[in-house]
Amino acid sequence: MPHAWRRRVGLWLGLALAGCGAVAAQEPASVAGAQAAPDSGPAIVKIVKQGPAYRLLVDGQPFYIKGGGLGEVDQETLVARGGNSFRTWSTGDDTAKVRAMLDRAQRNGLKVAMGLDVARERHGFDYNDAQAVAAQQKRIEAEVALYKDHPAVLMWLVGNELNLEHRNPKVWNAVNDITLAIHRIDPNHPVMTPLAGFTPALIAEIKTRAPALDLIGVQLYGDINELPAKLRESKWTGPYVVTEWGPTGHWESPLTTWGAAIEDDASRKAARLIERYQAYIASDKRQGLGSYVFLWGQKQERTPTWYGLFLKSGESTPSVDAMQFLWTGQWPDNRAPAVQPILIDGLAADKSVSLIAGSEHEARLQAEDPEQDPLRFQWYVLRETTATSTGGDHEDVPASVRVRMTFQGQGGLKFQAPAQPGAYRLFVEVRDGKGHAAYANFPFQVTAAP
Repeated sequence: MPHAWRRRVGLWLGLALAGCGAVAAQEPASVAGAQAAPDSGPAIVKIVKQGPAYRLLVDGQPFYIKGGGLGEVDQETLVARGGNSFRTWSTGDDTAKVRAMLDRAQRNGLKVAMGLDVARERHGFDYNDAQAVAAQQKRIEAEVALYKDHPAVLMWLVGNELNLEHRNPKVWNAVNDITLAIHRIDPNHPVMTPLAGFTPALIAEIKTRAPALDLIGVQLYGDINELPAKLRESKWTGPYVVTEWGPTGHWESPLTTWGAAIEDDASRKAARLIERYQAYIASDKRQGLGSYVFLWGQKQERTPTWYGLFLKSGESTPSVDAMQFLWTGQWPDNRAPAVQPILIDGLAADKSVSLIAGSEHEARLQAEDPEQDPLRFQWYVLRETTATSTGGDHEDVPASVRVRMTFQGQGGLKFQAPAQPGAYRLFVEVRDGKGHAAYANFPFQVTAAP
Protein backbone atom coordinates (compact mmCIF):
# COMPACT_ATOMS: atom_id res chain seq x y z
CA MET A 1 0.00 0.00 0.00
CA PRO A 2 1.49 3.41 -0.96
CA HIS A 3 3.05 5.29 1.96
CA ALA A 4 1.26 8.49 0.88
CA TRP A 5 -2.14 6.88 1.33
CA ARG A 6 -1.18 5.56 4.77
CA ARG A 7 -0.39 9.15 5.72
CA ARG A 8 -3.83 10.24 4.48
CA VAL A 9 -5.51 7.59 6.67
CA GLY A 10 -3.78 9.08 9.69
CA LEU A 11 -4.48 12.64 8.60
CA TRP A 12 -8.29 12.34 8.49
CA LEU A 13 -8.15 11.11 12.09
CA GLY A 14 -5.67 13.73 13.24
CA LEU A 15 -7.46 16.67 11.62
CA ALA A 16 -10.90 15.56 12.70
CA LEU A 17 -9.75 15.05 16.28
CA ALA A 18 -7.99 18.37 16.77
CA GLY A 19 -9.45 19.82 19.92
CA CYS A 20 -11.80 16.90 20.63
CA GLY A 21 -10.02 15.97 23.83
CA ALA A 22 -10.86 19.39 25.26
CA VAL A 23 -14.49 18.99 24.27
CA ALA A 24 -14.76 15.67 26.06
CA ALA A 25 -13.09 17.06 29.16
CA GLN A 26 -15.50 20.01 29.33
CA GLU A 27 -18.64 17.89 29.41
CA PRO A 28 -20.40 17.59 32.77
CA ALA A 29 -19.45 14.42 34.58
CA SER A 30 -21.70 11.41 34.01
CA VAL A 31 -23.00 9.26 36.82
CA ALA A 32 -22.55 5.98 34.98
CA GLY A 33 -20.86 3.25 36.94
CA ALA A 34 -19.54 4.81 40.14
CA GLN A 35 -22.59 7.03 40.65
CA ALA A 36 -25.28 4.58 39.61
CA ALA A 37 -28.73 5.03 41.12
CA PRO A 38 -29.79 3.07 44.20
CA ASP A 39 -30.81 -0.55 43.71
CA SER A 40 -34.47 0.17 44.39
CA GLY A 41 -36.81 3.09 43.95
CA PRO A 42 -36.81 5.56 41.09
CA ALA A 43 -33.92 7.81 40.19
CA ILE A 44 -34.94 11.44 40.70
CA VAL A 45 -34.27 13.13 37.38
CA LYS A 46 -34.63 16.88 36.99
CA ILE A 47 -33.78 19.54 34.44
CA VAL A 48 -32.53 22.66 36.18
CA LYS A 49 -31.29 26.01 34.95
CA GLN A 50 -27.91 27.01 36.34
CA GLY A 51 -27.16 30.53 35.21
CA PRO A 52 -27.73 30.66 31.44
CA ALA A 53 -27.45 26.88 31.00
CA TYR A 54 -29.75 23.90 31.46
CA ARG A 55 -28.44 20.81 33.23
CA LEU A 56 -29.78 17.31 33.65
CA LEU A 57 -29.47 16.04 37.22
CA VAL A 58 -29.83 12.40 38.28
CA ASP A 59 -30.19 12.03 42.04
CA GLY A 60 -28.70 15.50 42.34
CA GLN A 61 -25.62 14.78 40.21
CA PRO A 62 -24.90 16.23 36.73
CA PHE A 63 -25.60 13.74 33.95
CA TYR A 64 -24.56 14.52 30.36
CA ILE A 65 -26.05 11.94 28.01
CA LYS A 66 -23.46 9.92 26.10
CA GLY A 67 -25.79 7.47 24.50
CA GLY A 68 -26.81 5.30 21.61
CA GLY A 69 -30.06 4.15 20.13
CA LEU A 70 -29.71 0.53 21.18
CA GLY A 71 -30.15 -2.18 18.59
CA GLU A 72 -29.28 -5.87 18.89
CA VAL A 73 -25.99 -5.24 20.66
CA ASP A 74 -25.17 -6.06 24.27
CA GLN A 75 -25.48 -3.17 26.69
CA GLU A 76 -22.06 -4.09 27.99
CA THR A 77 -20.52 -3.06 24.68
CA LEU A 78 -21.95 0.42 25.14
CA VAL A 79 -20.57 0.62 28.68
CA ALA A 80 -17.13 -0.59 27.58
CA ARG A 81 -16.97 2.21 25.00
CA GLY A 82 -17.87 4.94 27.50
CA GLY A 83 -21.62 5.28 26.99
CA ASN A 84 -23.87 6.01 29.94
CA SER A 85 -27.36 5.75 28.45
CA PHE A 86 -29.43 4.27 25.66
CA ARG A 87 -32.82 5.02 24.20
CA THR A 88 -35.62 2.76 23.01
CA TRP A 89 -38.54 3.38 20.66
CA SER A 90 -41.27 1.29 22.30
CA THR A 91 -41.93 -0.68 25.48
CA GLY A 92 -43.82 -3.38 23.62
CA ASP A 93 -46.02 -6.05 25.16
CA ASP A 94 -43.39 -8.24 26.82
CA THR A 95 -43.24 -6.86 30.35
CA ALA A 96 -40.70 -9.45 31.52
CA LYS A 97 -38.37 -8.55 28.65
CA VAL A 98 -38.57 -4.82 29.44
CA ARG A 99 -37.92 -5.40 33.14
CA ALA A 100 -34.96 -7.62 32.30
CA MET A 101 -33.59 -4.87 30.04
CA LEU A 102 -33.96 -2.30 32.81
CA ASP A 103 -32.44 -4.60 35.43
CA ARG A 104 -29.48 -5.23 33.16
CA ALA A 105 -29.11 -1.49 32.55
CA GLN A 106 -29.09 -0.88 36.30
CA ARG A 107 -26.37 -3.49 36.82
CA ASN A 108 -24.35 -1.81 34.06
CA GLY A 109 -24.78 1.70 35.45
CA LEU A 110 -26.80 2.77 32.40
CA LYS A 111 -29.82 5.04 32.26
CA VAL A 112 -32.64 4.39 29.77
CA ALA A 113 -34.65 6.95 27.83
CA MET A 114 -37.88 4.99 27.54
CA GLY A 115 -39.64 5.19 24.19
CA LEU A 116 -43.44 5.13 24.21
CA ASP A 117 -45.03 4.06 20.94
CA VAL A 118 -47.45 6.73 19.72
CA ALA A 119 -49.38 6.08 16.52
CA ARG A 120 -48.34 8.00 13.42
CA GLU A 121 -50.64 9.73 11.03
CA ARG A 122 -48.58 8.44 8.09
CA HIS A 123 -49.48 4.91 9.20
CA GLY A 124 -53.19 5.69 9.07
CA PHE A 125 -53.97 6.83 12.62
CA ASP A 126 -56.70 9.46 12.81
CA TYR A 127 -56.22 12.07 15.53
CA ASN A 128 -59.80 13.20 14.95
CA ASP A 129 -60.93 9.83 16.32
CA ALA A 130 -61.42 10.71 19.99
CA GLN A 131 -62.07 7.10 20.98
CA ALA A 132 -58.83 5.86 19.39
CA VAL A 133 -56.85 8.73 20.94
CA ALA A 134 -58.29 7.95 24.39
CA ALA A 135 -57.49 4.24 24.04
CA GLN A 136 -53.92 5.07 23.06
CA GLN A 137 -53.49 7.32 26.09
CA LYS A 138 -54.88 4.65 28.41
CA ARG A 139 -52.37 2.14 27.04
CA ILE A 140 -49.46 4.55 27.47
CA GLU A 141 -50.47 5.46 31.02
CA ALA A 142 -50.44 1.77 31.91
CA GLU A 143 -46.98 1.35 30.39
CA VAL A 144 -45.60 4.29 32.37
CA ALA A 145 -47.09 2.96 35.60
CA LEU A 146 -45.35 -0.38 35.05
CA TYR A 147 -41.82 1.00 34.83
CA LYS A 148 -41.82 4.46 36.44
CA ASP A 149 -40.19 3.31 39.69
CA HIS A 150 -37.32 1.41 38.13
CA PRO A 151 -34.01 3.10 39.02
CA ALA A 152 -32.65 2.76 35.45
CA VAL A 153 -35.35 4.98 33.91
CA LEU A 154 -34.02 8.38 32.81
CA MET A 155 -36.92 10.01 30.96
CA TRP A 156 -39.92 9.32 28.72
CA LEU A 157 -39.96 9.77 24.94
CA VAL A 158 -43.51 10.32 23.69
CA GLY A 159 -43.58 8.87 20.20
CA ASN A 160 -40.92 9.31 17.56
CA GLU A 161 -40.94 11.74 14.63
CA LEU A 162 -44.66 12.39 14.91
CA ASN A 163 -44.16 15.44 12.70
CA LEU A 164 -43.00 13.32 9.75
CA GLU A 165 -45.64 13.63 7.01
CA HIS A 166 -48.22 14.80 9.55
CA ARG A 167 -51.08 17.14 8.67
CA ASN A 168 -53.39 17.11 11.67
CA PRO A 169 -52.08 19.40 14.45
CA LYS A 170 -54.21 17.53 16.98
CA VAL A 171 -51.34 15.06 17.32
CA TRP A 172 -49.68 17.67 19.55
CA ASN A 173 -52.79 17.99 21.70
CA ALA A 174 -52.55 14.24 22.21
CA VAL A 175 -48.86 14.56 23.07
CA ASN A 176 -49.71 17.22 25.64
CA ASP A 177 -52.43 15.07 27.21
CA ILE A 178 -50.01 12.14 27.42
CA THR A 179 -47.35 14.39 28.95
CA LEU A 180 -49.74 15.72 31.59
CA ALA A 181 -50.76 12.18 32.46
CA ILE A 182 -47.12 11.08 32.79
CA HIS A 183 -46.39 14.03 35.06
CA ARG A 184 -49.31 12.98 37.24
CA ILE A 185 -48.32 9.30 37.35
CA ASP A 186 -44.56 9.85 37.48
CA PRO A 187 -43.26 13.18 38.81
CA ASN A 188 -39.67 11.92 38.88
CA HIS A 189 -38.78 11.84 35.17
CA PRO A 190 -38.87 14.47 32.38
CA VAL A 191 -40.98 14.00 29.25
CA MET A 192 -40.03 14.86 25.66
CA THR A 193 -41.06 14.10 22.09
CA PRO A 194 -38.37 13.45 19.42
CA LEU A 195 -38.79 15.45 16.20
CA ALA A 196 -37.65 14.70 12.66
CA GLY A 197 -35.93 18.02 12.16
CA PHE A 198 -37.87 21.13 13.10
CA THR A 199 -39.00 24.48 11.77
CA PRO A 200 -40.22 27.71 13.37
CA ALA A 201 -43.81 26.78 12.45
CA LEU A 202 -43.50 23.34 14.08
CA ILE A 203 -41.99 24.73 17.29
CA ALA A 204 -44.70 27.39 17.47
CA GLU A 205 -47.34 24.68 17.10
CA ILE A 206 -45.75 22.56 19.84
CA LYS A 207 -45.45 25.53 22.19
CA THR A 208 -49.14 26.24 21.69
CA ARG A 209 -50.53 22.70 21.74
CA ALA A 210 -48.02 20.77 23.88
CA PRO A 211 -46.65 23.22 26.48
CA ALA A 212 -46.43 20.50 29.15
CA LEU A 213 -43.33 18.97 27.51
CA ASP A 214 -40.18 19.40 29.59
CA LEU A 215 -37.83 19.38 26.59
CA ILE A 216 -37.69 18.28 22.97
CA GLY A 217 -35.68 15.69 21.10
CA VAL A 218 -34.13 16.74 17.80
CA GLN A 219 -33.14 14.27 15.09
CA LEU A 220 -30.78 15.52 12.41
CA TYR A 221 -28.24 13.72 10.25
CA GLY A 222 -26.32 15.41 7.44
CA ASP A 223 -28.13 18.64 8.23
CA ILE A 224 -27.05 18.73 11.89
CA ASN A 225 -24.88 21.69 10.91
CA GLU A 226 -28.15 23.63 10.73
CA LEU A 227 -28.98 22.95 14.39
CA PRO A 228 -27.72 26.27 15.82
CA ALA A 229 -29.60 28.26 13.17
CA LYS A 230 -32.76 26.19 13.60
CA LEU A 231 -32.74 26.83 17.34
CA ARG A 232 -32.38 30.58 16.78
CA GLU A 233 -34.95 30.83 14.01
CA SER A 234 -37.53 28.75 15.87
CA LYS A 235 -36.91 30.67 19.10
CA TRP A 236 -36.51 27.41 21.01
CA THR A 237 -34.59 28.50 24.09
CA GLY A 238 -35.39 25.49 26.26
CA PRO A 239 -33.43 22.28 26.76
CA TYR A 240 -33.12 19.52 24.17
CA VAL A 241 -31.43 16.18 23.53
CA VAL A 242 -30.22 15.11 20.09
CA THR A 243 -32.17 11.86 20.13
CA GLU A 244 -30.87 10.66 16.75
CA TRP A 245 -27.82 11.70 14.74
CA GLY A 246 -25.21 9.87 12.74
CA PRO A 247 -24.10 9.46 9.12
CA THR A 248 -25.42 11.52 6.25
CA GLY A 249 -28.92 10.21 5.55
CA HIS A 250 -29.80 8.35 2.38
CA TRP A 251 -32.31 11.08 1.51
CA GLU A 252 -29.62 13.78 1.61
CA SER A 253 -26.76 11.92 -0.10
CA PRO A 254 -25.65 12.33 -3.73
CA LEU A 255 -27.42 10.11 -6.26
CA THR A 256 -26.41 8.22 -9.38
CA THR A 257 -28.19 9.09 -12.61
CA TRP A 258 -30.67 6.25 -11.97
CA GLY A 259 -31.42 7.47 -8.44
CA ALA A 260 -29.29 5.20 -6.22
CA ALA A 261 -27.99 6.95 -3.08
CA ILE A 262 -24.20 6.93 -2.69
CA GLU A 263 -23.19 5.82 0.80
CA ASP A 264 -20.06 6.99 2.61
CA ASP A 265 -17.52 4.31 3.48
CA ALA A 266 -16.98 3.34 7.12
CA SER A 267 -13.95 5.56 7.65
CA ARG A 268 -15.63 8.61 6.15
CA LYS A 269 -18.62 8.07 8.42
CA ALA A 270 -16.38 7.94 11.49
CA ALA A 271 -14.72 11.20 10.51
CA ARG A 272 -18.12 12.84 10.02
CA LEU A 273 -19.28 11.66 13.45
CA ILE A 274 -16.27 13.29 15.05
CA GLU A 275 -16.77 16.55 13.17
CA ARG A 276 -20.49 16.71 13.89
CA TYR A 277 -20.24 15.82 17.57
CA GLN A 278 -17.51 18.36 18.20
CA ALA A 279 -19.10 21.20 16.26
CA TYR A 280 -22.81 20.78 16.92
CA ILE A 281 -23.46 18.56 19.96
CA ALA A 282 -20.77 18.89 22.63
CA SER A 283 -20.28 22.56 21.74
CA ASP A 284 -23.74 23.59 23.01
CA LYS A 285 -23.22 24.16 26.72
CA ARG A 286 -26.45 26.10 27.20
CA GLN A 287 -29.35 24.01 25.92
CA GLY A 288 -27.96 20.65 24.86
CA LEU A 289 -28.19 17.82 27.39
CA GLY A 290 -26.39 15.20 25.28
CA SER A 291 -27.21 12.81 22.48
CA TYR A 292 -28.02 9.31 21.24
CA VAL A 293 -26.04 8.23 18.18
CA PHE A 294 -27.94 6.11 15.66
CA LEU A 295 -27.66 3.14 15.55
CA TRP A 296 -25.80 1.25 18.28
CA GLY A 297 -26.51 -1.94 16.40
CA GLN A 298 -27.32 -2.89 12.81
CA LYS A 299 -30.36 -2.60 10.56
CA GLN A 300 -31.40 -2.65 6.93
CA GLU A 301 -32.30 0.85 5.79
CA ARG A 302 -31.53 1.33 2.11
CA THR A 303 -28.45 -0.84 2.70
CA PRO A 304 -27.44 -3.22 5.51
CA THR A 305 -24.59 -0.86 6.51
CA TRP A 306 -25.97 2.65 6.20
CA TYR A 307 -26.86 3.44 9.81
CA GLY A 308 -25.56 0.66 12.03
CA LEU A 309 -22.29 1.16 13.90
CA PHE A 310 -21.84 -2.63 13.86
CA LEU A 311 -22.01 -5.24 11.13
CA LYS A 312 -24.75 -7.83 11.27
CA SER A 313 -22.09 -10.39 12.21
CA GLY A 314 -21.27 -8.27 15.28
CA GLU A 315 -17.97 -6.57 14.43
CA SER A 316 -17.56 -2.94 15.49
CA THR A 317 -16.68 -0.35 12.87
CA PRO A 318 -14.55 2.83 12.91
CA SER A 319 -17.62 4.77 14.07
CA VAL A 320 -17.63 2.83 17.36
CA ASP A 321 -13.98 3.74 17.90
CA ALA A 322 -14.83 7.37 17.14
CA MET A 323 -17.62 7.40 19.72
CA GLN A 324 -15.34 5.87 22.33
CA PHE A 325 -12.84 8.66 21.75
CA LEU A 326 -15.52 11.34 21.93
CA TRP A 327 -17.02 9.91 25.12
CA THR A 328 -13.81 9.05 26.97
CA GLY A 329 -10.93 10.88 25.28
CA GLN A 330 -9.21 7.52 24.68
CA TRP A 331 -8.94 5.33 21.60
CA PRO A 332 -9.32 1.56 22.03
CA ASP A 333 -6.13 -0.48 22.17
CA ASN A 334 -7.09 -2.24 18.94
CA ARG A 335 -9.00 -0.26 16.35
CA ALA A 336 -11.07 -1.10 13.31
CA PRO A 337 -9.46 -1.05 9.86
CA ALA A 338 -9.48 2.15 7.82
CA VAL A 339 -10.72 2.14 4.22
CA GLN A 340 -11.13 4.35 1.20
CA PRO A 341 -14.03 4.21 -1.29
CA ILE A 342 -14.35 1.36 -3.77
CA LEU A 343 -13.34 2.07 -7.36
CA ILE A 344 -14.67 0.06 -10.30
CA ASP A 345 -12.35 0.21 -13.30
CA GLY A 346 -10.73 3.20 -11.64
CA LEU A 347 -14.02 5.13 -11.41
CA ALA A 348 -15.76 6.40 -8.28
CA ALA A 349 -19.46 5.85 -7.57
CA ASP A 350 -20.36 9.45 -8.39
CA LYS A 351 -19.49 8.70 -12.03
CA SER A 352 -22.72 6.64 -12.30
CA VAL A 353 -20.95 3.54 -13.58
CA SER A 354 -22.91 1.40 -16.03
CA LEU A 355 -21.70 -2.08 -17.00
CA ILE A 356 -22.74 -4.37 -19.83
CA ALA A 357 -24.35 -7.61 -18.70
CA GLY A 358 -21.79 -10.41 -18.35
CA SER A 359 -18.78 -8.15 -18.95
CA GLU A 360 -15.56 -8.38 -16.90
CA HIS A 361 -14.44 -5.62 -14.54
CA GLU A 362 -12.02 -4.81 -11.74
CA ALA A 363 -12.86 -3.37 -8.35
CA ARG A 364 -10.36 -2.13 -5.78
CA LEU A 365 -10.49 -1.01 -2.18
CA GLN A 366 -7.54 0.40 -0.27
CA ALA A 367 -7.54 -0.63 3.38
CA GLU A 368 -5.12 -0.58 6.28
CA ASP A 369 -5.23 -1.80 9.86
CA PRO A 370 -3.80 0.56 12.51
CA GLU A 371 -2.12 -2.35 14.32
CA GLN A 372 -1.14 -4.09 11.07
CA ASP A 373 -3.46 -7.01 11.83
CA PRO A 374 -3.97 -9.19 8.74
CA LEU A 375 -7.17 -8.25 6.93
CA ARG A 376 -9.80 -10.46 5.33
CA PHE A 377 -11.95 -9.07 2.51
CA GLN A 378 -15.48 -10.31 1.84
CA TRP A 379 -17.09 -9.11 -1.40
CA TYR A 380 -20.73 -9.60 -2.39
CA VAL A 381 -23.41 -8.13 -4.64
CA LEU A 382 -27.01 -7.26 -3.76
CA ARG A 383 -29.78 -5.99 -5.95
CA GLU A 384 -30.42 -2.31 -5.37
CA THR A 385 -33.26 -1.74 -2.94
CA THR A 386 -36.65 -0.65 -4.22
CA ALA A 387 -37.74 0.50 -0.75
CA THR A 388 -39.38 3.91 -0.49
CA SER A 389 -40.15 3.75 3.24
CA THR A 390 -39.56 6.75 5.50
CA GLY A 391 -38.85 7.27 9.17
CA GLY A 392 -36.95 4.02 9.63
CA ASP A 393 -39.88 1.76 8.79
CA HIS A 394 -39.08 -1.90 8.17
CA GLU A 395 -37.24 -2.87 5.00
CA ASP A 396 -36.20 -6.28 3.72
CA VAL A 397 -32.59 -6.86 2.76
CA PRO A 398 -32.40 -6.94 -1.06
CA ALA A 399 -31.73 -10.27 -2.75
CA SER A 400 -28.12 -11.38 -3.12
CA VAL A 401 -26.80 -11.99 -6.61
CA ARG A 402 -24.28 -14.67 -7.51
CA VAL A 403 -21.54 -13.34 -9.76
CA ARG A 404 -18.20 -14.83 -10.73
CA MET A 405 -15.43 -13.29 -8.61
CA THR A 406 -11.64 -13.68 -8.58
CA PHE A 407 -9.78 -12.12 -5.67
CA GLN A 408 -6.68 -10.15 -6.60
CA GLY A 409 -4.66 -9.84 -3.40
CA GLN A 410 -5.48 -7.39 -0.63
CA GLY A 411 -8.44 -5.28 -1.74
CA GLY A 412 -8.47 -6.31 -5.39
CA LEU A 413 -11.33 -8.06 -7.18
CA LYS A 414 -12.12 -9.15 -10.71
CA PHE A 415 -15.80 -9.80 -11.24
CA GLN A 416 -18.32 -10.47 -13.94
CA ALA A 417 -21.28 -8.10 -14.17
CA PRO A 418 -24.65 -9.76 -13.46
CA ALA A 419 -26.39 -11.31 -16.44
CA GLN A 420 -29.67 -9.45 -15.93
CA PRO A 421 -29.99 -5.70 -16.59
CA GLY A 422 -30.90 -3.65 -13.54
CA ALA A 423 -29.50 -1.77 -10.55
CA TYR A 424 -27.05 -3.47 -8.18
CA ARG A 425 -24.62 -2.66 -5.38
CA LEU A 426 -21.16 -4.13 -4.78
CA PHE A 427 -20.23 -4.46 -1.09
CA VAL A 428 -16.99 -5.24 0.69
CA GLU A 429 -16.47 -5.93 4.39
CA VAL A 430 -12.93 -5.85 5.76
CA ARG A 431 -12.28 -7.72 9.04
CA ASP A 432 -9.18 -7.70 11.22
CA GLY A 433 -9.94 -10.96 13.06
CA LYS A 434 -10.11 -9.08 16.37
CA GLY A 435 -13.81 -8.23 16.32
CA HIS A 436 -13.51 -5.07 14.21
CA ALA A 437 -14.36 -4.29 10.61
CA ALA A 438 -14.80 -1.59 7.99
CA TYR A 439 -16.90 -1.57 4.84
CA ALA A 440 -17.75 0.24 1.63
CA ASN A 441 -20.22 -0.23 -1.21
CA PHE A 442 -20.67 0.94 -4.78
CA PRO A 443 -24.00 1.25 -6.65
CA PHE A 444 -23.77 0.30 -10.34
CA GLN A 445 -26.11 -0.30 -13.21
CA VAL A 446 -26.16 -3.19 -15.68
CA THR A 447 -27.43 -2.75 -19.23
CA ALA A 448 -28.15 -5.35 -21.88
CA ALA A 449 -25.41 -6.27 -24.31
CA PRO A 450 -25.71 -4.37 -27.61
